Formats: sequence, C-alpha cells, structure tokens
Amino acid sequence: MSAQTQAVDLVGDETVENLARAAVFAALTGAFAYVAFPNPISPTSITLQVLGVFLAGIYLGPVWGGASLSLYLVAGAAGAPVFLGGSSGIGALLGNTGGFLWACPVAAAVVGAVVHGTNDLRDPSEVHPARLVVGMTLATAVIYAMGTVGAAVVQNLGLYRAFMLYAVPFIPAEAIKMAAAVGIARTDELNAA
Repeated sequence: MSAQTQAVDLVGDETVENLARAAVFAALTGAFAYVAFPNPISPTSITLQVLGVFLAGIYLGPVWGGASLSLYLVAGAAGAPVFLGGSSGIGALLGNTGGFLWACPVAAAVVGAVVHGTNDLRDPSEVHPARLVVGMTLATAVIYAMGTVGAAVVQNLGLYRAFMLYAVPFIPAEAIKMAAAVGIARTDELNAA
C-alpha cells in the first residue's frame, strides 16, 4: 500500500514576495528614524522617516505600501526601537508626534495610489516626476494634517499653533526628501535590481 501526498501552497509566491518587500520598507523606515537633526524652531527633530513612507508608496503601491507602514507601526508598538531616536511602544503612538506616526500608512497608500493608479504597479523609473511629486505632496498634506491634529490634542494647543510648531518648520526638509525620492525612483539601475 502506498501513500501519495500533494504539496499545497497556503500562500502564493506573489504574496510572500510582497510581504517580504513590505518588511524591508518597514525596516528601512525604522532605520531612517535614527537619522535625526535638531530643528531649532520645533520641539521635535527632523528625521528621514517620511522618505521611507514615500519610497514604500512608490515601490510597493497603495496596498502593500500602506501595509508596510502598518507593519512598521505594529513593530514599534510591540517594542522594536523604530521610532524617533530609537523610541518605541504605545506611548510614542499616543505622544506629541503620534499623529504623524499614525499618518504613515495612509500617506504611503496615497503616494502609491497617485503613482500607480488602480492598475498594476509601474516601473518607478518610468513614472513622470510630476506624478511622483504630486503623490508625495498629497502624502505630506495627510501627514501634516493628522500630525497637527494629534499634536494639538496631546499638547492642548490650537490647530494653528500646532501647525506652526509641528508642520511649517519641516517643509524645507520634506522638499529635500521629495527630491531624493524622485532621484531614487528615476534611477534605472536601482529599479532593475
């Protein structure tokens, strides 16, 4: 008597690949949190985290870009030191800059939706730079809106004051991150790998 078995894939190869890519961009965003510069006109530092958000949306699209940054938040909430300066935990998500963190998955999805639309993922090097900039500008608006509201609530500030402290001082840095993301996305050699 012989027993015959068949292999069954529980998860498709494409899903496994996308999950791995999402984990890489979540880790990249966490690493970018360690690159911080003091901002003399704001109570918080400038980091490269938003560059990770932009790149996740550009390279992974709306669904997996948002999933990547959701994974980033889960890892940080669970204790991985992936937030500003190596901080972690629920306290970071509920603190002064928690609104900015909560905005990351939404912002990555916005970038992905603008860059890729509702169709399959495009090669980022073939996407017009204006489309990349529009996506990142809308994502930045989402981040600033959610972050400003979060800071206003936690700090008991008016929206205008919170916006002036937690958003306006970062506009030049966001422009530099956008330029970097466009440069990375438009580099054929990186996209061929």
